[in-house]
Amino acid sequence: MSPSDYDPQKALLVAEPPSGAEWIHELKLDGFRMGVFVAGRGKARRARIVSRRGTEYTADFSEIVAAAKKLPATAAVLDGEVVVLDERGRSSFQLLQQLGASRRGLAYFAFDLLMLDGVDLTPLPLEERKRRLEKLIGTGAGAIRYTPHFAADGATVLAKACRLGAEGIVSKCRTAPYRTGQRSADWRKTKCVMRQEFVVGGFTGPEGSRVGVGALLVGYYEGRSLRFAGKVGTGRGWNDAFGRKLRALLAPIEVEKPPFDPAPRGALGRLAHWVEPRLVAEVQFGEWTADGRIRHPSLHGLRADKRPTDVRRETTVAA
Repeated sequence: MSPSDYDPQKALLVAEPPSGAEWIHELKLDGFRMGVFVAGRGKARRARIVSRRGTEYTADFSEIVAAAKKLPATAAVLDGEVVVLDERGRSSFQLLQQLGASRRGLAYFAFDLLMLDGVDLTPLPLEERKRRLEKLIGTGAGAIRYTPHFAADGATVLAKACRLGAEGIVSKCRTAPYRTGQRSADWRKTKCVMRQEFVVGGFTGPEGSRVGVGALLVGYYEGRSLRFAGKVGTGRGWNDAFGRKLRALLAPIEVEKPPFDPAPRGALGRLAHWVEPRLVAEVQFGEWTADGRIRHPSLHGLRADKRPTDVRRETTVAA
């Protein structure tokens, strides 16, 4: 498997986690989904980090690359999440967005092993892949870490995860193979709060003391159409510096016509600035309204690891 083939398995969003001996549960991590690729020996040893949209991040996370080169394998492909841990040991998307000269808390949590020493492991049961993964990287607290799991009842694990301040849990069938590129019922995610990615299609100008951007206009794809879902003007870390940064990102991609179908009506539609739908934002919100809008949204940051055209409205499914 080469980095260009990285197309990870995805989880279905469900209202309640499954229960039973065939399920294990992991904390849902708050970072960037990445594949780590290791190959070669000696001076020819190479390690690469690639996002699920195929973007190369090898130069951005040199600590993880260095740790990957030390793994005891001639070749390996790991699936996991790049995160930054806060002072309480929780993954923080905001801290990952702010990662700079200080690299404190940066880590790669591997939760699956897709290939080892030239052998494709994806047909193997999850519990066997995780056993080999744990043996490969150990249980230490280095730059690459093994993602532990819990075999307790799913509802119990979810309740504890929410009390810890986690985003939710991912429940996985212990006997299932790895289903490349699929959103399979073998993996089910349950969230403590409503939160998902949205595509940025426009913005409003600043008012009052606000600098740079008043609010982002966001939506999701339904087929080939970008549906408007609301505006987001608050969030952790939204200050004057962030407003200026947002405006600098949006100005080069500003266009005359709205990308939304249909376009927002009223004053918002007349006064908004429209942009090409290139940016993806992570947004937490209270609920969906009957007309497809999000209530009480809060911006958590921008994502570079997901294609805008992959963003859909997440709805819970019957397990």
